[in-house]
Amino acid sequence: MTITTTRKLTFDEYLTYDDGTDKRYEFNDGELVEVPPPIGLHERIVAFLFFFLSLTVKQKSYPYCVRSNGVEIWTGKRTRRPDLCVLHKQQELDILRKVAILFTPPLLVIEVVSPDYRNVDRQEKLNEYQGIGIAEYWIVDAEMGLVSVLLMTNGIYQETVFYLGEQIISPTFADFQLTVDDILNADI
Repeated sequence: MTITTTRKLTFDEYLTYDDGTDKRYEFNDGELVEVPPPIGLHERIVAFLFFFLSLTVKQKSYPYCVRSNGVEIWTGKRTRRPDLCVLHKQQELDILRKVAILFTPPLLVIEVVSPDYRNVDRQEKLNEYQGIGIAEYWIVDAEMGLVSVLLMTNGIYQETVFYLGEQIISPTFADFQLTVDDILNADI
């Protein structure tokens, strides 16, 4: 849902915008786009992946950090607030004491599909993430029982779809053991 204000906001105004509510927004070319609250299954999957990936990063001493729902990504015209993103440690340091908006692509972005917003994840965000060079993009679709892993090759995403019973293959986390079932039956 796009919230139209009496005039378009500048990006600097967006950075300090507060309407006195707990609503979350993304910035889209001067307009605010409300990010609706997720359903319970969506949050459960996000929580599981956050825990699993954070534990993997710690155990393997990867120079990464995992963030959920708080970091936004500047796509050139708008911001996107992915469900999860994996950052280089330097990116985390860059936003540690200021507004958490990345102006360089994170290593990995994960979106959990909300049924009413399927086209946003599969088309709009895919095009935007590809356009700014995010090397790896996962789309978790509980309703369809699959996880799509899109990898950047020569500036274009190549998609591999993993179904129930299959182990996910990720260059960012090359040695982990994670299946579609683990994610879709998330329980922490």
